[in-house]
Amino acid sequence: MAESTTQQRALTGWDKPDLDLSNAQWQSSSRGLGDVQIAFVEGFIAMRNSGRPESPSLIFTPDEWGAFVSGAREGEFDLT
Repeated sequence: MAESTTQQRALTGWDKPDLDLSNAQWQSSSRGLGDVQIAFVEGFIAMRNSGRPESPSLIFTPDEWGAFVSGAREGEFDLT
């Protein structure tokens, strides 16, 4: 899959760095069957829509990612 470079602007009050995702190693969720890809970059987890990789990515701290995944496993989020 071709990588794309996405320029993202930092939001006011945003407590996460402006990560360079241009060389990120994106991994498909659900063994390649899902619509989400994740990458581990500089201690953070980035998540993007695999159908629109040019769209902005969500950035999670490890604690936020753990809470997100835990909630998803409990049915709090519909990842389909």
